[in-house]
Amino acid sequence: MSVETPRRIVLLRHAKAEWSQSSDHERPLAERGRKDAPVAGRRLADSGIDFDLALCSSAVRTRETWKLAVHEFAHRPRTVYEERLYEASLGELIALFNETPDEVRNLLVIGHNPGMHGAADALSGSAEGDTLARMTRDGFPTASYAVVEFPGSWKSVEHGAGRLVEYWTPNG
Repeated sequence: MSVETPRRIVLLRHAKAEWSQSSDHERPLAERGRKDAPVAGRRLADSGIDFDLALCSSAVRTRETWKLAVHEFAHRPRTVYEERLYEASLGELIALFNETPDEVRNLLVIGHNPGMHGAADALSGSAEGDTLARMTRDGFPTASYAVVEFPGSWKSVEHGAGRLVEYWTPNG
């Protein structure tokens, strides 16, 4: 695959989690989260994006979100549970994207806020239609996702390098 082939990063925030006495890392999905995760998965499956790799935070709520969402996919991408996604800063997220092998065309990242929203905003130097305005207005609710396209290799992913082509939330 040439470096001129457009690439996509899909940033999916975990579904709604319960508030519990356990550590933040161990928080499971709430009932609403267990309903929203498959809806997000169906929407992603219907998007026509064929994911080559999924990077999923090691937190319980992200793993549960991914398990429920991926059941909607016709093809399960290779999945890596990545400790560094939990509480990752924007710089750490970009470093992870830069490590992606160039054979990967479409990358799905299942993570947390403020990282998912921050990455979608920072990477989007331009946007299709009102996607950026809606994302700014709505924030990045649980089970939401953003699709950012960009040219070049994964090593070229940086602030403003991409175009926000889709932003979706379970509530419309």
